[in-house]
Amino acid sequence: MNSAQMRRKPGATAFSLFSSIGSSILAVEIGSTFEPFDQDPASPVKRNSLNPASFGRQKRTRLILFPSRAASPTPPHLAAMAYNASRARLSPPAPAVPRPRKRRRSPSAPGAAAWCASPENAAAFDFRRCWQNPAGAPGRVWQGYRAPQTPVPSRQWVFAEEASTSSGDACTIMSYNILADNNARNHPDLYLDVPWDAMRWDSRRRLIIREIRHWDADLVCLQEVDRFREISAEMKNRGYECSFKGRTGDAKDGCATFWKSERLRLLEEDSIDFSEFNLRNNVAQILVLELNGTHKFVLGNIHVLFNPKRGDVKLGQIRMLLEKANALAEKWDGIPIVLAGDFNSTPDSAIYKFLSTMKLNISLHDRKQLSGLDSSDFGLYELCSLLNYQWTDEEVRNATGYSNVTVARHPLRLSSSYAMLKGNSSNRGHQGEPLATSYHKKFLGTVDYLWYTPGLECSRVLDTLPMGALRGTRGLPTREMGSDHLPIVAEFVFMEPTQDDSPQEDEAEQDDKSAQAAGTAKHIYFSSESDSSVDAS
Repeated sequence: MNSAQMRRKPGATAFSLFSSIGSSILAVEIGSTFEPFDQDPASPVKRNSLNPASFGRQKRTRLILFPSRAASPTPPHLAAMAYNASRARLSPPAPAVPRPRKRRRSPSAPGAAAWCASPENAAAFDFRRCWQNPAGAPGRVWQGYRAPQTPVPSRQWVFAEEASTSSGDACTIMSYNILADNNARNHPDLYLDVPWDAMRWDSRRRLIIREIRHWDADLVCLQEVDRFREISAEMKNRGYECSFKGRTGDAKDGCATFWKSERLRLLEEDSIDFSEFNLRNNVAQILVLELNGTHKFVLGNIHVLFNPKRGDVKLGQIRMLLEKANALAEKWDGIPIVLAGDFNSTPDSAIYKFLSTMKLNISLHDRKQLSGLDSSDFGLYELCSLLNYQWTDEEVRNATGYSNVTVARHPLRLSSSYAMLKGNSSNRGHQGEPLATSYHKKFLGTVDYLWYTPGLECSRVLDTLPMGALRGTRGLPTREMGSDHLPIVAEFVFMEPTQDDSPQEDEAEQDDKSAQAAGTAKHIYFSSESDSSVDAS
């Protein structure tokens, strides 16, 4: 009886089945009939038993074979081997039975956060383990925690109220600190409330590229770029050319500038390595570009030192950028200048006043409070201007360029694009600057700017987010925003040349005198934890 006949006759006997193998072999028969291939799964007969009725249902079937009384030259075990070899084509494979998996409980979010913040674990702190294995136990993964977030509203354009005489050519410029992946890993304490998946570089890179593509700026100035090849490949696919200047020393990030090749042409390129002047390892880019073959301008891109206690270094870096940008503009017949970047200084700081008023008397300020980022008593500090602060010769030379001069000066008449175009009052401070362009665990405020000189006029800016919306995120980045900074965007139009080139009124001296008469000045911060001693940029 062949296999086809057996399929047509499910009632065949066990003896008939094994008689075909050899006359010298007998099998145990239980019952008179069986169904070798069509057995009902609900049958009370158990599998892997000695019942031959389960032959067609199991991957392996145990047989009890007995030799016949007559002598046979074929041993019983060879017959069993022959049956097992033919069973693969006689019996269909049994379906796999799913096995229940044992689940592990994820550690609680408060417990994980407490572990990350504990002093005894600070030395052995690892960013990847913080987000994936905070308890340090094998197999425990922090995947259930998600920081509560509110939907982020869309950003709107703010337009200039009065239209001035312009040539009609406009250029849109974006400044964006994209948070270097290496910096995020080295300072995880700033992002404890951020979901772990929002900190992954792959997801952040997609959000950053999507943000740049959405606003479609002609010029994109990026800071904290440590994955330049990945970013440049994305930008080149969208018609941008690029220039990169990396920081020196152990730092892996730098500044990168991208421009649309169809509208802009690079005429000259320069850079500043501040380590050559004993001003730390930050860098800046200075480019001369031509728009539509007619208008030329200078573009500066800088990431100023973060360390709040080194205001002298911050001031020196900015001063050198302004001097070099002015020299390059004079070389090209006095063309206008645009300065973009993360200046790591708040709008009510002494460094902001230096930028807007062209001079600053550093003897009236504490170098640890020049940038407005360092404070005590939960965001308030008092600046007693009646006291002459002590500056060393090296610090004075860093700030002003000379060891015997206490007044820092620069030659540019700068205007802030956002301060010129007042937007929604809920998004702006008393000076017209945004209330916040950066938000993490220890800071909520404005440090990013777009400055410009006469010859250009700001026609519109991209307004920032309300404070309530930012606070609802509990910190940046999020699943919708890829950095701890917001990109700022402004459109500039070239003005027709006029005869009025009178210098801007210098109010720095009057401001210093009024500050001295007032006695004290209070600076208010947006975050409850703005004091940081981290020496990073």
